Amino acid sequence: MSLRWDKYLWAVRLAKTRSHAVELISKGRVQVNGASIKPSREPKVGDLISVSHNTATFTYSVVQLLEKRVGPKLVAEYLLDTTTDEEREKLRQYQLAQQAYRQFGTGKPSKKDRRDLDDFMTDWEE
Repeated sequence: MSLRWDKYLWAVRLAKTRSHAVELISKGRVQVNGASIKPSREPKVGDLISVSHNTATFTYSVVQLLEKRVGPKLVAEYLLDTTTDEEREKLRQYQLAQQAYRQFGTGKPSKKDRRDLDDFMTDWEE
């Protein structure tokens, strides 16, 4: 059995499951050497991987190939992270912006929340 991109992304922990890796590749969120790929394509040493996550694009270089999933501490032996600090900052800014929204599962705003929002908007327009 030959190594495939979906299995490699899963093995180096860029995707939680192999089906998640296939989904990332199919949606075009993973590019290799600047081009879209198919999950069945074989990775090579020296390939540059670009993974889009929210607003940031993380880049990695394939150092070594592997068949089995490795622990988080061993990933550095197989994958070199070449992501710029600017891209990391983009993700941080996105995460901070998301904290301003209502927490998941809290439902629609209450009457008090709506009144507070109306008061704020009224004060804002004046």
